[in-house]
Amino acid sequence: MYAVACGADHRGMTDSTPHQHIDRPLRRACDGRMIAGVAEGLAAYLDVDATIVRLGIVALTLMGGAGIPLYAAAWLLVPDECSNESVAQQVIHHHQAA
Repeated sequence: MYAVACGADHRGMTDSTPHQHIDRPLRRACDGRMIAGVAEGLAAYLDVDATIVRLGIVALTLMGGAGIPLYAAAWLLVPDECSNESVAQQVIHHHQAA
């Protein structure tokens, strides 16, 4: 009986390992953005609808105000897919050039 359980057929079993996002980096979206592309980019990275991410940001904002600083931090630090630079990198490069 034990041999049958150990040698069980695994057909039809699903892989329960979490998805890895190695193939697509986190970027702010150029298309579909409403403000800075943070929600759209995060939704693409997580493979969920952007409305869910936007509702999460609103919920975090209404339940203590964490949504606004998190969104602002993502806007500053997450690179834009159009330019491949974050806003913070653009400011640093502009300041160094001046």
